[in-house]
Amino acid sequence: METDRLILRPWQEDDLDDLAALCSDPDVMRHFPMIMSYDQSKAYLEKILKKRVSEGFCMDPIIVKETGEFAGFVGLNIPAYKEPLPFDPCVEIGWRLHKKVWGKGYATEAANAWLRFGFETLNLPEIVAFTIPANTSSQRVMERLGMIRDIDGDFQHPNLALDHPMSQHVLYRLSEKAWRTSMQNDS
Repeated sequence: METDRLILRPWQEDDLDDLAALCSDPDVMRHFPMIMSYDQSKAYLEKILKKRVSEGFCMDPIIVKETGEFAGFVGLNIPAYKEPLPFDPCVEIGWRLHKKVWGKGYATEAANAWLRFGFETLNLPEIVAFTIPANTSSQRVMERLGMIRDIDGDFQHPNLALDHPMSQHVLYRLSEKAWRTSMQNDS
């Protein structure tokens, strides 16, 4: 897929160093339970690639057309945790970008392309997104995408202890119908 400024492409073997740099940056990972080592990033990439094969999609790299630089990743994911989420089954949209490209609208631009893919190609009835309450930047992206906060859907992340400072998550939803209505209003 492509957008005006970005190329959204499958992972390549030489993306591992870029992924590891992204996932080891304390600023990028401040809303995640831990930063990742190189080996953890490698294992994460292997998991992502398996999801592409089993599910037909995953969170893929975004490349800035103008510079060819790896800016991070955006995409769709079927969450698989040790315990199901309260709103399973679901497909989530997510992103993680290098801080050098923050504030340029790349997450929103790439996520809009993925929403189109999810609703038009996969015929999904709904796409969700979630993060910790302190991650207001991601929540603003969710809102720019037309997602609506489901306060009653907020939840404790199943992979984190209840007393973990990042266990509480906020939930945003976007139905296919609401997405199509917003697309009609934008044209």
